[in-house]
Amino acid sequence: MLNHYFFLWLVIFIWIILISYAVFTIVLTFLWSRLKTNYPVTKNQGDLFTVIIPVRNEKDSITALLSDINDQTFSADQFEVLVMNDGSTDETANLVQQCIDTFKINIRLIHLPDSPTASPKKRAIESAIAEAKGTVIVTTDGDCRVETGWLQSIADCYAATNAKLISGPVTFTTENSLTDYLQTVEFASLIGSGASAISAGFPSLCNGANLAYPKSVFYEVNGFDGVKHIASGDDEFLMHKIAAKYPDGIQFLKNSQAIVRTKPHQEWSLFFRQRKRWASKWKHYQSKTPLVLALYIFSCNFSLIISCLLCISGNITFAELAIFWLIKCAPEWLFLGLVLKFLQKSSSIFYIPVTQIIYPFYVCFFGLAVQKPSYEWKGRKLI
Repeated sequence: MLNHYFFLWLVIFIWIILISYAVFTIVLTFLWSRLKTNYPVTKNQGDLFTVIIPVRNEKDSITALLSDINDQTFSADQFEVLVMNDGSTDETANLVQQCIDTFKINIRLIHLPDSPTASPKKRAIESAIAEAKGTVIVTTDGDCRVETGWLQSIADCYAATNAKLISGPVTFTTENSLTDYLQTVEFASLIGSGASAISAGFPSLCNGANLAYPKSVFYEVNGFDGVKHIASGDDEFLMHKIAAKYPDGIQFLKNSQAIVRTKPHQEWSLFFRQRKRWASKWKHYQSKTPLVLALYIFSCNFSLIISCLLCISGNITFAELAIFWLIKCAPEWLFLGLVLKFLQKSSSIFYIPVTQIIYPFYVCFFGLAVQKPSYEWKGRKLI
């Protein structure tokens, strides 16, 4: 009898949490849809922008990125580029120097000290900001590609909103395999939910591959002080600090020209290390919003795994299991479809069902994997 009541209450709990998740996803869809998509074009607004690019062994991609930045519609005299070389052992530095000698834009190559650090990227950005001549900082990664209107779209948003931090959209380059498509869908869910949270006034997620903020605001919140010991989080922890001081100062830039593209991981080991670093951040959040959200998403996905076990053990029928999955997945399909369409990834919409089957196990796996606090970045062990 006791077991009967236990399973009954467990099923009731799954119903409640999955229905709440369906409502939550519908709300995200509404918040995403109401985001502003265009701002008036600004000319010669007077602010100098500094683009910061931390690099380590990016010989295969750095020239293409700098070429994209060289082709910006934004006036070349309104921005500078700081390439922060963090101990590259390949031809990265030489390729950057060739771009300096060839391109019209102002590029500076700065070599970082080869000394141990818990968070190389935070150190690179902090060092770059100290050298920056610009009043507005823009960050991206060495393996990214940007649109010709990238900086102009950021400048337009900044001029129109006086934002204290602008979070931009990030997706992957052309997909060539099933795993590429699955990564694109999963990444779209992070970008979309982060944008919707900003729309609601509760910033939680952003991506350092496409971020902008005034230099003065970085120093107002004491930069990365308090989080330098954490391997990841050069983006989200900074956003949380800025949002605490300026609750209405965070903007998401929903503009197709603002989309930054990066390469999907081709090796499981690299994918695992990156997601492990990302997942490790939740326990360090000072703001309650992203912490509660992380635990809620984990619980929703874990409840689906429990429902599968209940079906296997005969405590619920297959039809009930199918209804559970439908409650969770149908609103997700709508939300992710809209986000993928904006990211110009409509072909990835067909892979949403496959991702939805894998995702509950994926979330729970990484939620447990981060309990061992050891990470690696670009061939370096981080603790």
